Amino acid sequence: MPKPTAPAFTVAFALLVLFACCSNNPMAEHAGMDHAAHMQAMASADRQAEVSARGGDVMPFSLATTEHVFTQNASGGTQQVVTRNAGDAQQVALVRQHLREIREQFLKGDFSGPSHIHGANMPGLAQLKTAQPGQLAIAYRDIPAGAELSYTTNETNLVAALHQWFDAQLADHGPDARGGHAHHEGVSKP
Repeated sequence: MPKPTAPAFTVAFALLVLFACCSNNPMAEHAGMDHAAHMQAMASADRQAEVSARGGDVMPFSLATTEHVFTQNASGGTQQVVTRNAGDAQQVALVRQHLREIREQFLKGDFSGPSHIHGANMPGLAQLKTAQPGQLAIAYRDIPAGAELSYTTNETNLVAALHQWFDAQLADHGPDARGGHAHHEGVSKP
């Protein structure tokens, strides 16, 4: 195969750069990044793919058709899981079943689900496991298109742990999660 001539190579390279920088493709997200930032973004994408794959071992609903919403507040925060299609009754039922089950597990100090999905060293998880009975309240409720868990504590170390845990889940779930808006005034991140 003949080698490309310099003008052909230059044109091909320019088109590749134009494609990477000016279109809606994964390469465009990395345009203008230094090497360290690029490697961090790639590691995050790899981590999110791993987490998504392990999520199917624990969560009975489809991550692709649902979204996690994490909202921090002064006493802990809320975790919502909602379907992207409110009319998908099967996914709504699976979300509600799962959140009811993990509420019961968490109240017993069993955080094996998040440990399996995110790893035993997930930020905040070790501190949450140390909560004594009554230190962490978790309330369940149905919401339109899904369910919600509200985590409440008076222990500042557990509030900080919940916030770290929420932040880690936001990072790990990538496009399947987003941060919500705090419901209380004066909320600041630890």
